Amino acid sequence: METIAITSFKGGTAKTSTCLHIGSALALYHKKRVLLIDFDSQANLTTGLGFDPDEQDSMSPVLQKEKSIKDVILKTSIPNLDLVPADAWLERIEVTGSLASDRYSHERLKEILAPLDYDFIFIDTPPSICWLTESALIAANRSLICATPEFYSIKGLQRLSVFIKNISERHNLTVMGIALSFWYPRGKSNDDFSKIIEETFPGKLLKSKVRRDISISEATIYGNPVFKTSPNSRASEDYKALTKEFLQKAKKM
Repeated sequence: METIAITSFKGGTAKTSTCLHIGSALALYHKKRVLLIDFDSQANLTTGLGFDPDEQDSMSPVLQKEKSIKDVILKTSIPNLDLVPADAWLERIEVTGSLASDRYSHERLKEILAPLDYDFIFIDTPPSICWLTESALIAANRSLICATPEFYSIKGLQRLSVFIKNISERHNLTVMGIALSFWYPRGKSNDDFSKIIEETFPGKLLKSKVRRDISISEATIYGNPVFKTSPNSRASEDYKALTKEFLQKAKKM
């Protein structure tokens, strides 16, 4: 079982869309058993799959040892694709209940996920360095980092790389790759951005880029991946290509 934390240092990098679409593509086209965990209190992954976060249990009661992980897993409309939804309680979960007094609270998510039986588990983390992100990286054995070809996004990678390096010195964690979204093939600064990424994460920039496409936003409205709502769109094409490259990387690691 591969557990992958989807991370980003800032918002607006298509982190949640990348998590949703790679997970969906693996289930739809590669027949993999996939669990998506929404670990961000904004719950965009939850709504993106058609669920109301106010009506579902999240990982919060599981982390507090009030419920089992199997109690909160939801079946989605896509065969082989399950979801643990998010809610607002996640935002300050580390300072409430039994977690507040547990000096090893960062380890709890890893313990919860260990008995599960999936081909892939993806954890959608908040766009910041916080308790939730650190817990996800400790629970994962791989990290997929999301970025956009913009100055603040690329510069944020440098701070994220230090954070991930510190965790990898204590836990089994490696970076699978850097996925770029909102890609414009003729962008004037593409080479400069690629150079910074290569210096920060040598050899990790993925070849498959996801171009800007309104069909991704439209798919969110319907609570389905773009493969269902706009199967012939360029976003559908790009995410299929990204998923194939992801699988090739996974097999080599």
